[in-house]
Amino acid sequence: MSSSRTVLLTGFDPFGGETVNPSWESLRLLQGDTIAGHRIETAILTTAFVRGASALLDALDRYRPALTLCVGQAGGRAHLSFERVAINTIDARIADNDGARPIDIPCVAGAPAAYFATAPIKAMRAAVAAANIPVEVSNTAGTFVCNHVFYVLMHALAAERNGKHESARDRHPRGGFVHVPYLEEQARRQGSMAFMRIETMTAGLRIAIATALRTEQDILDGAGATH
Repeated sequence: MSSSRTVLLTGFDPFGGETVNPSWESLRLLQGDTIAGHRIETAILTTAFVRGASALLDALDRYRPALTLCVGQAGGRAHLSFERVAINTIDARIADNDGARPIDIPCVAGAPAAYFATAPIKAMRAAVAAANIPVEVSNTAGTFVCNHVFYVLMHALAAERNGKHESARDRHPRGGFVHVPYLEEQARRQGSMAFMRIETMTAGLRIAIATALRTEQDILDGAGATH
């Protein structure tokens, strides 16, 4: 399938004792849809450093998407969070789903310290906010599997932009990462935690995808943080 007509969305399986992961539940409703002339393809990743990144790279090779958005759970947040930066650091506070708990090692040895998202996150945020959906630009994707997958994605896309892959030299795919809140059932189990309805998450993702596909250059918009 042509890379210019495909969007890849990835979510994760449950982790940390949960029985559901909103990142995947929100994407299942989008599989096979068409947004701004692009077919939506989805892939579920294991919440594990090695297997999660490997599954992402396999999906990139399979679909050759024009846009890739990886989606992950951020329990405690109240907004859809468009991540600005992936850092080349793993520092696992808990074990992943394979029992691995690496501490203070790089996502990719010898690679840059960080990558910025190439999806137009400011325009995406503004469009989602206009639909009265809680949304923000986030400046930390953590140091667990979400950040690792985000970093591996951006490293792979950077390699394509730099022409390291002969077949990719004429491609200009973009990527980013979205964190979503708990579902209501999770928030209730955790106590007084923020949550978002699955329908709201999916609606926000639809708007974000359409905006990203239609936006050549991101907007200048104050969406930073003071701390």
